[in-house]
Amino acid sequence: MDLYPCDENYPAECSLLIKASLEKQRQTKKQMDSPAGSETDRLHWVSAKDFTVEVGKEQIEAYIQTWEIQSSWSHSLDFLFITEEEHTTFYHYRARFSNVTAQKPIQGTASVYFVVEVSKNTPQTLPVEVHFVMESNRLVHTPGKTRFTEKWLADIIESKALLRRTVNL
Repeated sequence: MDLYPCDENYPAECSLLIKASLEKQRQTKKQMDSPAGSETDRLHWVSAKDFTVEVGKEQIEAYIQTWEIQSSWSHSLDFLFITEEEHTTFYHYRARFSNVTAQKPIQGTASVYFVVEVSKNTPQTLPVEVHFVMESNRLVHTPGKTRFTEKWLADIIESKALLRRTVNL
């Protein structure tokens, strides 16, 4: 069994999310510090027994709605694929954001990759685990423990624009 099952057909962020989840599973259970996020970040995620691809999409969408970003940002959310591991099933989603304004009608997109982790070894009444990473970033975030910032999206779009100008695409 391949430890990091995402191959070249999938974004590197998918492998990163699986790797972080598997490493977390291997660690001993510790008491977590109080979350840095706001109360609105603390969504009540569905139990493993009630999880479906569509429910996952609805809950991620609800979570995104708690982010404090300007109304000029629009996004689409897509289910990508499922990855099976021995004790866990991972459901992968991608949210693509763009910020269209009259001053800058075409800027590009920034993607946020989500994974919903459904453990096969814990009681199915427990909630699913959710993690996300920003495109081209290695830091794995957990809803309720990280306060999302609009600057992350703007930085991704800006760095892509800089790369395009540098390479003359």
